[in-house]
Amino acid sequence: MVYFALFFECKRINIIGMKVINTIKDLKAALSAYRTAGKKVGLVPTMGALHAGHASLVKRSVQDNDVTVVSDFVNPTQFNDKNDLVNYPHQLDADIKLLESCGATFLFAPSVEEMYPEPDTRHFSYPPIDTVMEGARRPGHFNGVCQIVSKLFMAVEPDKAYFGEKDFQQVAVIRAMVKDLKLGIEIVSCPIIREDGGLALSSRNQLLSPEERSNALNISKTLFQSRDYAASHTVADTQKFVEERIYLAEGLRLEYFEIVDGNSLQKIADWKDTSFAVGCITVFSGKIRLIDNIKYKE
Repeated sequence: MVYFALFFECKRINIIGMKVINTIKDLKAALSAYRTAGKKVGLVPTMGALHAGHASLVKRSVQDNDVTVVSDFVNPTQFNDKNDLVNYPHQLDADIKLLESCGATFLFAPSVEEMYPEPDTRHFSYPPIDTVMEGARRPGHFNGVCQIVSKLFMAVEPDKAYFGEKDFQQVAVIRAMVKDLKLGIEIVSCPIIREDGGLALSSRNQLLSPEERSNALNISKTLFQSRDYAASHTVADTQKFVEERIYLAEGLRLEYFEIVDGNSLQKIADWKDTSFAVGCITVFSGKIRLIDNIKYKE
């Protein structure tokens, strides 16, 4: 009788649609019936301003699990640039509509005070994965990512968590954290979703002017061209190929482009150095910082 009641409760919650929850206590309470009934729980951590890329993660979780929790929280501890935090887009009402259409069970939208009732002094360090590329240029960024993702993992206790491959280095850092903390959560990375012109979908794309968006199309265009170029050229030649084309592109400023081993994230000198080669790039279109990547070998 108890099992039947719990099962009925889970079905009842799904029937009434997605529920928005704002506190960890309420989230845990809402998930307890599902857990007792042996249901699988998926988590999609986001910072809101959702787009088709996020939707693909949610749909994958809905497909894989009985329950899908999506977090919508702009995490202040991962921003080393205060202006970037202030300007980050917010659109909770639109996010809710998108998530309902994707079949999410719960939207967890906490306040900063809920997630950080006191300063988080924990320090996460996973060199060399978190000390190169984004880690070298955004001090404290990955520590902040690990702080909030670990908090979400503790609140939700998911079986699986879903992340987009656009944030390639972030996924590697989170995998390292899960292993370090022995969490037993499966990290599922999902392919980059792109606009028709090739631009990798990002919440920051909303901040681009029409001209900046047009200019930004040269990022993915260059990466796609470099994949063909790399088939008959060296790593060094491919590096130069990408850098030169971004430098010549109107309105773009290259921060870095590195060809790395997809597991260690360390630079490679020869294609023979690894069976998994990835080109990671960060470019400014106007004042908007955009990241992307391309797989040369996998």
